[in-house]
Amino acid sequence: MRPISAQEHRDFVAGRSSASFLQTPAWATVKAEWRAESVGWHRGPELVGVGLVLYRQLPKVRRYLAYLPEGPVIDWSGDDLEAWLAPLVTHLKREGAFAVRMGPPVVTRRWSAEQVKAGIADESVRRLGDVPPLERSQEGACVIAQLHELGWQQQTAEGGFTAGQPQFNFQIPLVDEQGQPRCEADVLAGMNQLWRRNIKKADKSGVEVTLGDRTDLKAFHDLYAHTAERDHFTPRPLAYFETMYDALHAEDPDRIQLWLARHEGDLVAATIAIRVGTHAWYSYGASSTEKRDVRGSNGVQWAMIRHALDAGAHVYDLRGITETLDADDPHVGLIQFKVGTGGQAVEYAGEWDLPINRAIYKAFQLYLARRG
Repeated sequence: MRPISAQEHRDFVAGRSSASFLQTPAWATVKAEWRAESVGWHRGPELVGVGLVLYRQLPKVRRYLAYLPEGPVIDWSGDDLEAWLAPLVTHLKREGAFAVRMGPPVVTRRWSAEQVKAGIADESVRRLGDVPPLERSQEGACVIAQLHELGWQQQTAEGGFTAGQPQFNFQIPLVDEQGQPRCEADVLAGMNQLWRRNIKKADKSGVEVTLGDRTDLKAFHDLYAHTAERDHFTPRPLAYFETMYDALHAEDPDRIQLWLARHEGDLVAATIAIRVGTHAWYSYGASSTEKRDVRGSNGVQWAMIRHALDAGAHVYDLRGITETLDADDPHVGLIQFKVGTGGQAVEYAGEWDLPINRAIYKAFQLYLARRG
């Protein structure tokens, strides 16, 4: 294992069915406050795995947390993860890492939309884990067992979100169990009645959904800032989205799309979508408080799903949900919105830390606890 060029990294990802956009070299440009490095695993002359490592320096010392978000991009299916991870840890230790954090892109459990809906309705159910899953992944269980054996520590936070990236996501499969593409009518039929009615209402109300470009980012951001104020979260600055758009678009013109839903000239919803190979993500969304009755958010989502189908994507990923199914929890509204699409709740292996210098790692955890 050794450092590789951004071009080698890019070419490897392009040759795979998919990888997380957080493991593309372009993401290093987006996360400019971290030092970044592309690394590669070789079997003889052949490049067989890659990773984007982000280094965050501790205050006042030349020691780093080495972070591989939703990565690395290696073969996770084997029973000898140590052969992959030991060289990585050795390299990162030489680079001054006091700990390594990674997020294996491995699914552990799945639940159907019907199961999640029933769980919310059942007063005895509080968390997604209380519901027997539709599927348990043997590969996921094998990865978790090996990581425990190798001394890695799973990181979880309140409400089911891991320390960095979400452990629970909601996804719409765009291929059937045989791997054949689903048609638009089949995907639409899988949605609940409210979603289908709202998509139809957006169309009948005259909502027009178009693909935007970089010049539309300001309009998106204005609506996003309005959404943040209404929904009580801290918005990212416009410059962040400009950097993100430029970096991902430069790597692949089809990697990032900006979607705009207008009604009689008024912007009523706007979203950012990302695609790497066969995996499409809904990344950011914004909606106006006025004209909610024209259902622009549903209209723009349906346009994004159809675009993902046309592009040959296998998965449309609505990203994170919390694990809570408590009907009184404020996060349940977001889950219910996503469940209406008829997809699946998916649990990933989560994020894992390997302390290299235990004293510094402990101090780092105390620092995070005080800050949080």
